[in-house]
Amino acid sequence: MKWDPAKYVQFGDYRDRPYFDLTARVHADSPRHVVDLGCGPGNLTATLAERWPGALVMGLDSSAEMLAQSAVHTGQFPNLSFGRADITDWMPTEKTDVVVTNAALQWVPGHRDLLARWLAALRPGAWFALQVPGNFNSPSHTLMRGLAESGAWGGRLAGVLRHDDVVGEPDDYLNIMLDAGCDADAWETTYFQLLPGGNPVLEWVRGAGLRPVLAALSAADARDFEAEYAARLAKAYPAGPHGTVFPFRRIFAVARKRE
Repeated sequence: MKWDPAKYVQFGDYRDRPYFDLTARVHADSPRHVVDLGCGPGNLTATLAERWPGALVMGLDSSAEMLAQSAVHTGQFPNLSFGRADITDWMPTEKTDVVVTNAALQWVPGHRDLLARWLAALRPGAWFALQVPGNFNSPSHTLMRGLAESGAWGGRLAGVLRHDDVVGEPDDYLNIMLDAGCDADAWETTYFQLLPGGNPVLEWVRGAGLRPVLAALSAADARDFEAEYAARLAKAYPAGPHGTVFPFRRIFAVARKRE
């Protein structure tokens, strides 16, 4: 599945805010090695390099398209680098001080077991911070799944959209972190995002959630699916006098391994 970095950052302020709300809870003073798993285009990873100039900050992502955009940031911060990798193959080392993963683990089946292994390998005193979307029961997703499972599309899109096991609840991540010997904090926030333009929720999901559907269809079929889906979204998220309100729930968890 290819990613479109320009489409992903179209609503940059709203997509970026959870990252800063997450990393604000990481109270590492002088980390030496910081890793951003699923770093995307790298603009947010660069803020970690700026925050901790004495640390070696590495961003990892599996998308060549995203990493192509990250190159611009390496020239700004000598302590920042990026690499292409499947984050399921990554493990912390004894040098890893901070791990951040933002809006990435929902793409990784079985990531709760993976999280437990990462935390088990994390050195005492190290930090782990994660954020995942918690909106899979919102109209933006239920309408997409309902259409994908309908008679017209079910044969072509069977199994494309995951749902039940995509992410856990805040207490799931909290318990995983506590079981791993961490001090931990978990919470959720619903952001009431005011989006401009015509049918902006469609534009939003084009940047992420709709991508598996589009990748599974021909160009002509993708246009037809989008047209049906767009009509349903317009009814679910009508425009108001100030724009379209798009509630978006996010789930956060931060851990520090006990010493």
